[in-house]
Formats: sequence, C-alpha cells, structure tokens
Amino acid sequence: MAHPKRKQSKTRRDKRRTHVKATAANVSTCPTTGQPHLFHRAHWHEGKLYYKGKVILEKEVAV
Repeated sequence: MAHPKRKQSKTRRDKRRTHVKATAANVSTCPTTGQPHLFHRAHWHEGKLYYKGKVILEKEVAV
C-alpha cells in the first residue's frame, strides 16, 4: 500500500475539506411571534427585537 513521503499540513488538509458544505441552515420558530429565524439569533418583528421569545429592544420612532 502506498504511503505519503511527507506529512500533509493541516492547511492543505483543510483546504481540501472546504468543499463539503452543510445542506441547509437550521431554522427555528419564535414561541412568541411565530416568526421563523435562525437558531441562537435575535430577530426583528414589528419594530421589536426578540431573543428567546422575549423583547430585547424596541425601535424608537422619529417624531
């Protein structure tokens, strides 16, 4: 069986492996608003920023 003459570096190995990508992003549904969003990410809905079903920020309206 053939063996490599020299060790292949981690950089070369990782360059080869970069072509394998995940199939789809994980999407969750907010329990409060019912909006789809990425896992572990805050999302805006009707001027409010939600994270884990709770309001984190409210957008101020310019008068």
